[in-house]
Amino acid sequence: MNVTVVGAGVAGLATALELSERGFAVEVIERGRALGDGACSWMAGGMLAPWCERASADEAVLTLGAPSIDWWARRFPGTTHNGSLVLALPRDATELPRFAERTSNYEWLDEAGIGALEPDLAGRFRRALFFRQEAHLDPRRALPALADLLKRQKVAIRFGVDMQATATKADLVVDCRGLAARDVLPDLRGVRGEMVVIRSREVSLSRPVRLLHPRIPLYIVPRGGGVFMIGATTIESETRGGASVRSTVELLNAAYALHPAFGEAEILELGADLRPAFPNNLPAVRRASRSLHVNGLYRHGFLLGPAMARQAADMASAMDLEKTDADLRERRSA
Repeated sequence: MNVTVVGAGVAGLATALELSERGFAVEVIERGRALGDGACSWMAGGMLAPWCERASADEAVLTLGAPSIDWWARRFPGTTHNGSLVLALPRDATELPRFAERTSNYEWLDEAGIGALEPDLAGRFRRALFFRQEAHLDPRRALPALADLLKRQKVAIRFGVDMQATATKADLVVDCRGLAARDVLPDLRGVRGEMVVIRSREVSLSRPVRLLHPRIPLYIVPRGGGVFMIGATTIESETRGGASVRSTVELLNAAYALHPAFGEAEILELGADLRPAFPNNLPAVRRASRSLHVNGLYRHGFLLGPAMARQAADMASAMDLEKTDADLRERRSA
């Protein structure tokens, strides 16, 4: 079966890779001019944190997301398996046990344990939750790594190609366009997210750190070389444009509360984009006659992308078998 995958974000690249690994002839088309152009995947935090996410998401996020850690580790050597640390300021200390009640697979750390994991946070927090099995990656390195794997498997990625204007002879089209697919998925909505990228020469972290807050939870993800991604807001709005002053100030204030040295950090980038989400905030693979639609990854693109890719590949394999069985029946009847 020849398959055309539309979209070169994390959903599209992961799906193309799963299909190629199973022997399908695959090509990827992308309307952007380069990898990451216009893709919300480029703005993602890259946290592979199914147990942390379970505290505020459906159990399916944990069930589908946990295997993604190994999926990424096998395909992207830059996957960092250092766990996740969850903290709260003294005034918000009650948020920690509330968070713990809604999830599992964590360890309680005292002040000494926090300092042993993250020396630059020593003496600043009394208690923390440590999710040892979680991981993280840099999306801006992971996406090119997937593209390189596809290239090695002779899968072409054609940029600057609009699906609506392109005729395809593929047996199957897998639509991974994200929010652009609302022309065929009317129940999709956009959820706005904003982030800040900074560089600090005074703070070093080895793993994602989440700072709980009753209104705006914060996460800081180390990118290496003193660079950190700070995110992210979740706003029920489809307004496009740059990051707002309010959100930027709140994110930076939270980072300053985590460690005052972040106040001297250099701002490298402010960004905002819309995440595609279905009404239940869970992703889905939907089948049409000659197409599959992989969408609705919401704020869990890198965590749930591999699971959706496997589902799409399973469905494509079943469709291929159906076609083979139909051909066999026709030959027998002839």
